[in-house]
Amino acid sequence: MRRPLFVSFSLLAAAACTSGDTARIADSAAASTAAKPVTCAGDNAGLTLPAGFCATIFGDSIGRARHVVVASNGDVYTTIEGGQKSDAGAGPAAFVAMRDTNHDGKADIIQRIAGKGNTGIGLANGYLYVDEGTRIVRHARADTALVPTTATEVIVDNLPFTGHRARNFVIAPDGALYLNVGSASNSCQQTDRKVESPGVDPCTELATRAGTWKFDAGTLNQHFSAGARFATGIRNGMGLTVGPGNVLFQTQHGRDQLHDNWPKVFPTTEYQAANPGEEFIQVNQNDDFGWPYCYYAMDKKTLVNAPEYGGDGTKTDRCTTKKEPIAAYPGHWAPMSLMFYTGAAFPEHYRNGAFIAFHGSWNRAPQPQEGYRVVFQPMSGATASAAYETFANGFAGVPDAQLQPGTAQHRPVGLATAPDGALIITDD
Repeated sequence: MRRPLFVSFSLLAAAACTSGDTARIADSAAASTAAKPVTCAGDNAGLTLPAGFCATIFGDSIGRARHVVVASNGDVYTTIEGGQKSDAGAGPAAFVAMRDTNHDGKADIIQRIAGKGNTGIGLANGYLYVDEGTRIVRHARADTALVPTTATEVIVDNLPFTGHRARNFVIAPDGALYLNVGSASNSCQQTDRKVESPGVDPCTELATRAGTWKFDAGTLNQHFSAGARFATGIRNGMGLTVGPGNVLFQTQHGRDQLHDNWPKVFPTTEYQAANPGEEFIQVNQNDDFGWPYCYYAMDKKTLVNAPEYGGDGTKTDRCTTKKEPIAAYPGHWAPMSLMFYTGAAFPEHYRNGAFIAFHGSWNRAPQPQEGYRVVFQPMSGATASAAYETFANGFAGVPDAQLQPGTAQHRPVGLATAPDGALIITDD
């Protein structure tokens, strides 16, 4: 049991609860003029936010909440990991459905739906799409029904499910379903994560891993194949969204263990802690972002050769044809979700900019672990127009010197916008 990071609307001093909250961040001025004003905790429930915003809880003790979507009527759906039982008791829950019936900003109906859930979830054209690990399925859904009752329909099956098994997907306005398929290894070494093991050249993983795949969200019984690959060289592109102008964007988790696996090339742990940068990328058909041959060096501000392929932190010859990111963030922060804000409740500064949820690092030791926050990235079209800003911090709830993934009280994962313009954040 952990002390709650978020304080509920009705309890200003809540009893201890498990992690797995779904938080709601609103513009406090907009909230105060709503039909039924949201009551905000005076300390923003332990979060540090920009002036004028407040954080409250939408759903408490949900479980390991991962990605999240919000329907046009305000119903909230999130996948959960960890084998939590469904309400029906028929095995584990695939996702959680939440509804705020009295419009006070807090879910008063929470139902755990049985299934094989993994991490991704989506809503489009009257269907709820759920990632089941080895396949993506859909359920017909009407706004009057919180829980879909129709039979499961398979959209795509035979998805790879080793290595980076967490995945995300997004459905574009034209019905295209873009799917992240992470790599099976850290850096495509002949022996994964072994000291000085060279890279497989060419990396055979790239045929079926480490990229973005494209399917049709309206077509049943598609099969995963190399031929459906849309873009490549993306080690684990968990943040995935369609931005203004129907352009696809992703965030990439950079590789690990530069010093651990190549101590002669990178003698200090400081370099490993800072590199590679986490990447914010704009993705078009057939783009190649360089993994495993390249990584983004924060000091050089460009892609450089990976040590598995002869790199020393400065060489760039294998990367000159690879696509550079539009922005980069500190190493190992682990960007999990990406969302463009298109609501009207937040100030103009935030509109059409991007929010990114960082899960937090595990591999910066002996330097402090970092991340565990939501940032705002100002944008001008498809270009980052200014440096990122930390928007919501304090999720970890422990001093920096003690911060580790196992001691962090909360780790943000999913992002979505509610119909009233509030920002929904999940915590696993």
